[in-house]
Amino acid sequence: MIRSLILIFSFAGLCNAAALAQLDTTDYTRYADPLNGTKGLIFYYGRTTPFVGPPFAMTKWSACTQPGRIGRPIYQYLNTHITGFRATHKPAMWMGDYGHVTLLPVLGEMTSGKLEQKLGYSHRHEIATPQYYSLQVSQQSHKMKVEMTATSRCGIVRFSYPSGERGSVVLEKLHGHIEIDTALREIRGWNTERESEALGPPLPHFKGYFIIRFDQPFAAWGTADSSKLMPYGVSISSASCGAWVSFAAQQAEARVATSFISLEQARENLDKEITGKDFDQIVSETKAEWNTYLSRIKIEGGNRHARDIVYAGMYHALLFPREFSEYGHYYSAFDDAVHAGVSYNDYSLWDTYRAEHPLLLFIAPEHVPGMVQSLVQMYQEGGWMPKWPNPTYSNIMIGTHADAVIADAMVKGVKGFNEHAAYQACLKDAMTPPDGDAHKYWGDRVPWTSYEARQGLTYYATRGYVPVDKTAESVSCTMEYAYDDFCVAQVARLTGHFDTSRLLLQRMYNYKHLYNRETEFFAPKKYDGTWSEDVKAGFTEGSPWTYLFSASHDIPGMIDLMGGREHFIERLDDMFRGWHYVHENEPGHNYTYLYDYAGAAWKTQQRVAHYRHAKYRDQPNGMNGDDDCGQMSAWYIFSSLGFYPVVPGTDEYAIGTPAFPKMTLFFDPQDHNKKFEVIAHNVSGRNKYVQSVTINGRKLESPFIHHSDIVSGGQLIFEMGARPQKKMWK
Repeated sequence: MIRSLILIFSFAGLCNAAALAQLDTTDYTRYADPLNGTKGLIFYYGRTTPFVGPPFAMTKWSACTQPGRIGRPIYQYLNTHITGFRATHKPAMWMGDYGHVTLLPVLGEMTSGKLEQKLGYSHRHEIATPQYYSLQVSQQSHKMKVEMTATSRCGIVRFSYPSGERGSVVLEKLHGHIEIDTALREIRGWNTERESEALGPPLPHFKGYFIIRFDQPFAAWGTADSSKLMPYGVSISSASCGAWVSFAAQQAEARVATSFISLEQARENLDKEITGKDFDQIVSETKAEWNTYLSRIKIEGGNRHARDIVYAGMYHALLFPREFSEYGHYYSAFDDAVHAGVSYNDYSLWDTYRAEHPLLLFIAPEHVPGMVQSLVQMYQEGGWMPKWPNPTYSNIMIGTHADAVIADAMVKGVKGFNEHAAYQACLKDAMTPPDGDAHKYWGDRVPWTSYEARQGLTYYATRGYVPVDKTAESVSCTMEYAYDDFCVAQVARLTGHFDTSRLLLQRMYNYKHLYNRETEFFAPKKYDGTWSEDVKAGFTEGSPWTYLFSASHDIPGMIDLMGGREHFIERLDDMFRGWHYVHENEPGHNYTYLYDYAGAAWKTQQRVAHYRHAKYRDQPNGMNGDDDCGQMSAWYIFSSLGFYPVVPGTDEYAIGTPAFPKMTLFFDPQDHNKKFEVIAHNVSGRNKYVQSVTINGRKLESPFIHHSDIVSGGQLIFEMGARPQKKMWK
């Protein structure tokens, strides 16, 4: 069992006057630190990247401290060298980059060694904000300064060189085509590289197009094929081609446009987003865009460290899914063609359906219909909705949790997408086994053969569970398919397909077939109905404890299965006391809230307060687990508000314990009268227990509120104290 090696960090004295800080409501980006979560060892840190660019940007910019690849971030705070400054599409550590462009400043005459030069740097000379990044780098004893800002599809990188030295910019080697246009002061081309290529289908037409336009004439230039330099070369196509340009000036600015459609579209993106605007104007506009979203949660009072974690979390939550359309058109990595419409990509669905997507309903609701419609379009173009598009199918993780994102949106009243096609997409997930399902064992990150959808669905639909001797990750698959069945049932009901809904509402109890009453765990079962000798087989990123409480769609049934409320609470206690709960990973993120359903809400308050304080910090080592495109951050934000979406696909939120004297959700940036206030009287690190709760003057008779309660506006008022109220909700 993985255990945290990091000492518990406590925000004791939450309302200590020394820790109080007034919020600057003119600039929330002051509190949203992109470096949060970038520092740590191999495990137990956020593995985030300090991206520059607006919310949901198609192309993000970052300094690189190491070459990127699957399982390795491009930026690691502990590394001591810079390898480049990248226009990146890498969404998370465990996923690949694609169509990227990397620039590197160097000094002196060009040599082959400078094509992959490593530059020294110090965090003392680093500034990171969502809208602006700067860093002083060194080549031997010489110092250079690099500054970056960005729009959704374009970036500006400014290089400042020491006086008396020839400065150059190297375009890192890529797989594709490069051409240099000295008259237009441009480098343009495309990169066909996809680091996740082996995990998905071929895409013959995929290209990451780019145009790099400089503001200074070229004093020298050239291309490179691997380590071979071709001075004054202007065109090259290769599996490892690069280029460089040199300047007589001491400062040069590169304006970089990207596209997945064409070079012409890249030029259009350049003209629409940054042409005619100077560097500082782009910084200001991107800052304003961030403030539009960050200001949708306002914190008053409380601990400044906790406040900064919330806004760093909002920054992370507003990065993905990324925009993938370009002014009315988008390249689809699901049929390798260009379409009209709006598109998003890079959904970490196994992680983000839990809290990230529910959070976006509050902090970015205008994007949600397009995000849902994009999942539907992927089904229409590729035959299935994805598990983890990067940017196409990847067969990474398990379950078909696009079903949950769609169900949650529909249950909570989201409109603006094709509901009929959404139902058809979810129905296929639930009813159609993948190609070769009865003959393949499947497995995470295996080389691509076909899309796995619900691997083992052949057996799940006929035997009521996924057999451990037929399909990988069988127990976890069974548990997650049961939840997905529940979600598809909601979609079916809301689109008028009542027979299908009733069928799936019966099938959602399949999880019970794997409960072993002797061991009191969900356990792997063979095709012949006997239990496997290996009780730890069949689990995804965890142990039998990890999935013990995972039937969140049927919590009353799960309580009965385990012998009633008292024993259910005992089992929860055993998990937490025995260090079996791993907050660093997503499967148990709602477990802290399950006491609410068993009549021990005070224990939910105790657990939530503990993990909120123990696993998060306002530092580069800011969280104890992989953020996974915003999920770790979303847990913290909801848990600071005092409620959590335990079961996405329903409109219910479980009450936890608020972190601040007052937090306000604003639903319309143009109308601050449309708001929901969470007020916590007497809250502090000691006063973490709820004494009573009212919503719009009505006393809560159970520890639950509904989505309509929140979006209708009003007040949720907590009275807080140091002693648990064990009999408040029974």
